[in-house]
Amino acid sequence: MMRIAVLDDWQGLARQAADWSALERRAELVFFTAPFAGEDAAATALADFDVLMVMRERTAFPHALIERLPRLKLFAMTGRRGSSLDLVALAKRGVTICYADHDMTAATAELTLGLIIAAARAIPAGDAAIRAGGFQGGVPAGFQLAGKTLGIIGLGKLGSRLARYAAALDMKLLAWSQNLTEATATAAGAHYVTKERLLAESDVVSLHLVLSGRTRGLIGAAELAAMKPGALLVNTARGPLVDEAALVAALRAGRIAAALDVYDSEPLPPGHPFRTLPNVVLTPHLGYATAEAFRAFYQQGIENVLAFMDGNPIRRLDPTAV
Repeated sequence: MMRIAVLDDWQGLARQAADWSALERRAELVFFTAPFAGEDAAATALADFDVLMVMRERTAFPHALIERLPRLKLFAMTGRRGSSLDLVALAKRGVTICYADHDMTAATAELTLGLIIAAARAIPAGDAAIRAGGFQGGVPAGFQLAGKTLGIIGLGKLGSRLARYAAALDMKLLAWSQNLTEATATAAGAHYVTKERLLAESDVVSLHLVLSGRTRGLIGAAELAAMKPGALLVNTARGPLVDEAALVAALRAGRIAAALDVYDSEPLPPGHPFRTLPNVVLTPHLGYATAEAFRAFYQQGIENVLAFMDGNPIRRLDPTAV
């Protein structure tokens, strides 16, 4: 019987998000609800599976791990790309790759807005104070967003949606990215400026770029130093867009604040400095993680596996076709 591993179910939602009965009649399903301790642990746990159903940006699959999975025939992933997945290595091994899709623009933009408001108004600190038996003592005053400037780095679908939210809050909008034009910025209600000006003038800087060779480390020590004192950096895109060590140093110095949903290493290591810094709001990569997204991902994933078992793969992805 074919063995199927449903990976990365870190919130324990997979079983209730879809109807797995059709697959369970034809294969053995195993749900993994915790991250692997490392590559060796993943290789040991997954060596006897024919199909892996994986959630984007969670378990990494580098070439070395892929070579240790001799039975793997189908890699059923969410999304069409992943910086931690060696899709070319999978294809060269003859593994079929299928994807599940869902428009996550609204969900991630909404979380971004939530992080901005939470950090601006010290909502986590207020919640913690009340739960600890206090009230307003020790809770900072925060600042209102109306009249403040939001700088958006990356004005695609997600950045443009956030721009609309910010406009409704009477914020001023600046935008920049390597490929942005003045016309595109204007259409989104933002002023097109240089990266230097955006960093210098924005009260809130929000990142919405795809991780690539050009964007990795885009925000480093120099960029953080160029931000307004007391400004807020928000990252719901990808952790490595920001030099993590430089960000930790800037936060420790108290120059800026941050609100983060993504990190260089996920899950965030237990002893990471972010966990104890008072001027950073943290969420565990929840940008796309909504009930709607999980229903779409798992239902399409089940369809993909059933079609593969019937010899007619659907939603195929060929990373070697460039």
